Amino acid sequence: MYTMDTYSFSGKKALVRVDLNVPQDANGKVTDDTRAQAIVPTVQKILKDGGSAILMSHLGRPKGKVVPGMSLKPVAEHLSALLDLPVLFASDCIGEDAKAKAAALKTGEVLVLENLRFHPEEEAGDEAFSKNLAALGDVYVNDAFGTAHRAHASTTVVAKFFPNDKLFGHLLQAEIDSVGKVLKNPERPMTAIVGGSKVSSKIEVLENLLKSCNELIIGGGMANTFVKAMGGRTGASLVEEEL
Repeated sequence: MYTMDTYSFSGKKALVRVDLNVPQDANGKVTDDTRAQAIVPTVQKILKDGGSAILMSHLGRPKGKVVPGMSLKPVAEHLSALLDLPVLFASDCIGEDAKAKAAALKTGEVLVLENLRFHPEEEAGDEAFSKNLAALGDVYVNDAFGTAHRAHASTTVVAKFFPNDKLFGHLLQAEIDSVGKVLKNPERPMTAIVGGSKVSSKIEVLENLLKSCNELIIGGGMANTFVKAMGGRTGASLVEEEL
């Protein structure tokens, strides 16, 4: 994969994996649009070049089932305001509605697909599901740093169907560059602070950080697993017992 700076999207439909997993209130109103704002430069680059954008993302943890409260439709409406242009919405990420709207997409238009995780095949990394997603676009762009470590259908697997046209989005490239600076030539002493809920999904990151940092601080839900391993009390807090 390479960066999108020197790539021309003219006349092409870009299938973009973004992270629109944003918090919403009981009425579906987005309460923190930081992640949505972060993808705007990538979308604008595609449209400025004369292309169109098909955005795919997950929202929450529906566990392979359709959960109306986890629909991306309200997020698509919010994104429309951020981009200051109409944003189309497909009622599914694959199937007839998605295919029809993707096929009809014109230059300068944006289409948001329904929640990827409404299908169990997304998290399973199913190849047939990935192929159906890939059929919607001409070029693949990964701009979802938060899910880049997962071997899901919309990240690792779908990229295989774009051997010559797969790119890093602006956000993902910026994150990679930032991490690279810290790991390759850090100022000393270096302290790394890592948070999140699960240790299991960050084992490799932690192991690599231990090789380069002077101090490693574990926070968030991850800390519970370490506290438990050290004999501390964690109550009903999330703990990965298997570790």
